[in-house]
Amino acid sequence: MSDERRLGGRGLARAFGFAYQGLHTAWSTQRNFRIEVAIGAVAGLLCWWSGAPYTPVLVMTGLVLGLELINSAVEALVDLVEPNVNPTAAAAKDLAAAAVLVAAGVALLVGVLVIGPPLVYKLSGLLGGGA
Repeated sequence: MSDERRLGGRGLARAFGFAYQGLHTAWSTQRNFRIEVAIGAVAGLLCWWSGAPYTPVLVMTGLVLGLELINSAVEALVDLVEPNVNPTAAAAKDLAAAAVLVAAGVALLVGVLVIGPPLVYKLSGLLGGGA
């Protein structure tokens, strides 16, 4: 059965509703998601204030948040399918968490490289050490 038939005549609207519910669930139940949203917001504000380009920061923020959502889905599904301690289930959860960690590490590096120089320049001007 196609997604359109399964969702009925208002398939796109219902799909967006399900996606919104997923975001709401993540925000309500996933502390790391809220932390990552806050870090992304701070990075965005630093871009605005320092004049750094937004695009790399937005892309990396979206990647980290998207992987965090996938990680949360993997964890929930693994817990549903295998409620007992199982090495394979633990490996699946650990691998999904590792994907978030790798993306967050690269995001930090991108943030330092993109925001760092204009931020240092702006701060040095405010502190009287630059042009």
